[in-house]
Amino acid sequence: MDLSLKSESFGQDRRDWLGSAHGTDAPVPVTLDVSKFTSGTHYPQGFIKSGIPLGKVTATSRYGPYDNAATDGREVCIGFLFTDQNVISPRGVASTTVIGSMLLHCFIREAKLPVSIDSAGKADVAGRVVFV
Repeated sequence: MDLSLKSESFGQDRRDWLGSAHGTDAPVPVTLDVSKFTSGTHYPQGFIKSGIPLGKVTATSRYGPYDNAATDGREVCIGFLFTDQNVISPRGVASTTVIGSMLLHCFIREAKLPVSIDSAGKADVAGRVVFV
């Protein structure tokens, strides 16, 4: 049993990439495969940023960052990570999977996304996601 004092800090999830609250009432749960994310790009502060475009890894049914050049299923953009997800524990250990939520239908301020999305990714979500 560990009774030592620990400190944990909390911050505000940055969601300025959302164009409106439309669609935020119906996020779907997803399991993120942390090995598919790059620490310096996707979680430089120890958490995967909200707004990351997601694709589904066909072999595992887990989600990773959308990548049009991938060949594992992530080449199709499915939706966008709704909330930040901690990847590094308070003890400094990286998780292999984390549970998050994904938006399938929403308005997005493209210039505010934490990473860019190409025209193929936009075409994948056309009709469900509106870029403003």
